[in-house]
Amino acid sequence: MSERLQPGDVAPAFTLPDADGNEVSLAAHQGRKVIVYFYPAALTPGCTKQACDFTDNLEVLAGAGYDVIGISPDKPEKLAKFREKENLKVTLLADPDKTVLDAYGAFGEKKNYGKTYMGVIRSTVIVDEAGKVEHALYNVRATGHVAKIIKDLAI
Repeated sequence: MSERLQPGDVAPAFTLPDADGNEVSLAAHQGRKVIVYFYPAALTPGCTKQACDFTDNLEVLAGAGYDVIGISPDKPEKLAKFREKENLKVTLLADPDKTVLDAYGAFGEKKNYGKTYMGVIRSTVIVDEAGKVEHALYNVRATGHVAKIIKDLAI
């Protein structure tokens, strides 16, 4: 399990396929702030709520200079279904090998109903224009999270 990121850390670079199989890299967003959020699985209730919240607030976030990228271990085909079914506007990236999830500290030990297992830790990392971590939020809730980000960033 990797270390959690702290404000001031350099955000780990990544290039992953999006829902259409196109490569998307963090470096391509240099000069813009990026909200990178990690979620367990497309087409599940909590993850759908979170993705829809980001989509509903995309204009507000983009207007304040933020791009939004969602990353999960799903394959691009599943992300495409998720995007179509829920009419999502956020960029969804596939990390089936969990290398980026791991680099961001968003994959690790979880507990549920007394069982311990390895899984995706719902997390959000906000990266500044220079590629440094501005905020690193772990174990966030799917519901109300986007509203909290907007409030915390004073957007």
